[in-house]
Amino acid sequence: MSPRWEPDPDIRRGNHVTYHLHAHLVFVTKYRRDVFSDEMLTRCEAIMKDVCGSFGAQVREFNGGGDHVHLLVHYPPKIALSKLVNSLKGVSSRYLRAEYTGRINRIGMGSVFWAPSYFVGSCGGAPLSIVKEYIENQKRPI
Repeated sequence: MSPRWEPDPDIRRGNHVTYHLHAHLVFVTKYRRDVFSDEMLTRCEAIMKDVCGSFGAQVREFNGGGDHVHLLVHYPPKIALSKLVNSLKGVSSRYLRAEYTGRINRIGMGSVFWAPSYFVGSCGGAPLSIVKEYIENQKRPI
């Protein structure tokens, strides 16, 4: 079989679509408070993997620091990223606040866990300059 036809696990298929969509998400804690411990980050990763699974998405990478988390999410085109982000932040906030109440209250974050804003960047595939060049060099019919 030619390499062209070998299945690529990163390219996902639906009934009428073939896609390879990744997004880099960054969430910061309210007031950039250093609240995360290693244990909390591990629990946050598990929560976010469950939420993504319910959307048909996958967390490919997860890490963070004391005041923020980074996710690399592979998602289907039917998902609005804003809805995924809303669920990720809402569900993780509820669980983390319930499970780590003492630590969060001691830091003084009030009733909100995440800052209202977030960062999202599309990523993967060829660099933008290569894609632009490819599109520019397409042969137009005469």
